[in-house]
Amino acid sequence: MSAALGLYRLQQVDSQIDHARSRLKEIRQTLENDAELLAANEQATGAENQLKEAERLLKQTEQEVEKQRIKLQQTEASLYGGLVHNPKELQDLQKDVVSLKRHLETLEDRELEAMQVVETAEKNVQNAKAALERITNSRGDQFRKLTNESEILNKDLERFSSERRAVIKDLAAQAIQSYEQLRKQRRGIAVTTVSDSACSACGTTLTPSQQQSARSTSQLFHCPSCGRILYAN
Repeated sequence: MSAALGLYRLQQVDSQIDHARSRLKEIRQTLENDAELLAANEQATGAENQLKEAERLLKQTEQEVEKQRIKLQQTEASLYGGLVHNPKELQDLQKDVVSLKRHLETLEDRELEAMQVVETAEKNVQNAKAALERITNSRGDQFRKLTNESEILNKDLERFSSERRAVIKDLAAQAIQSYEQLRKQRRGIAVTTVSDSACSACGTTLTPSQQQSARSTSQLFHCPSCGRILYAN
């Protein structure tokens, strides 16, 4: 097998790999960058975070209410337990009970407000999740098709990679190096064919002598215009 033929086969495999990777990138961007779906996801996540924060604050408020009730119960027990007889101490305890009750009412109001915030946050989460589900369902068929296509392309890539390894093992290292450099310089196309007496990549007409050189099995021939390696049957 001539070097030109081997590189041409390598080019065919690499072009298939490039196409598959390009399509996979498009699919990934479609799946990941759906603006409406992203917005719905963000809204659902934000609603859930707000609910967690509201629940945290409610729990904190409930603990404060419980502590205040315990303080009030202990103070009332001291006041009405019959163990304190000093009028001044009893008067101070009465003042403490009034103060504790007043603060307990404030805390209970905060608890009620926190419960209402949690209730609103729960409704927001339900609405956000429902909206996300509607959008996801509307994308369902499209996403399933793209996901299936992605799986097929990944399998194709595995097969192409195996084919590439098989082709490369029969090529000289210098030829592969020259090919890779041209790939970078010529937007992925390093090897092209002679078609209608011209370079099929850039269209430059080739002389009979140049066409004959392109058919040579002993050395590589480059298009005199674009510099790509030419392969001719």
